[in-house]
Amino acid sequence: MPQENIKYAAWPTAWGPMGAVSSDKGLIRVILPHYELNDLRALLAFEYKQGQEDRSAFDALIELTRQYFNGQKPDFSSVLCNMPDEQTFSGKVYRACRAIGHGQTRSYAWLAGTAGNPDGARAAGAAMGKNPIPLIVPCHRVVSAGGRLGGFSAEGGVELKRKMLQLEGVKVP
Repeated sequence: MPQENIKYAAWPTAWGPMGAVSSDKGLIRVILPHYELNDLRALLAFEYKQGQEDRSAFDALIELTRQYFNGQKPDFSSVLCNMPDEQTFSGKVYRACRAIGHGQTRSYAWLAGTAGNPDGARAAGAAMGKNPIPLIVPCHRVVSAGGRLGGFSAEGGVELKRKMLQLEGVKVP
């Protein structure tokens, strides 16, 4: 079985450094701004010893993320993501989440219903909690019933989720 070609990079944005990891099948991980740039590079090198740092492989993503954190509305739909199979519930949830537009929010119940399981709000929440590619799969746009923010598993937690939604013009509690 051939080994996957793993690449990673870290880069600065207006909110701080972020990073990404990809395979031949697309993005497998995005790290939102939280770390110092050198620390993030070291973390990626440690966690992906089999990979290689290749910033040029992420040129389009770098530009899109910089636009986002500068308050613009980039379209991430063309970014190839290595997600669970589209026949699985998680795969359906991630694809439904990708359709949530900039400045919009949806509930976990909406996400579950769109993925074919109207009683699966908790399962949709669990899938979002394991989302390895935040921002591209915009789990920060998924909120609890009644508009409460709910959780956010990315480094920076719910406060980062709040700031991202505010950046998009969403009024948050």
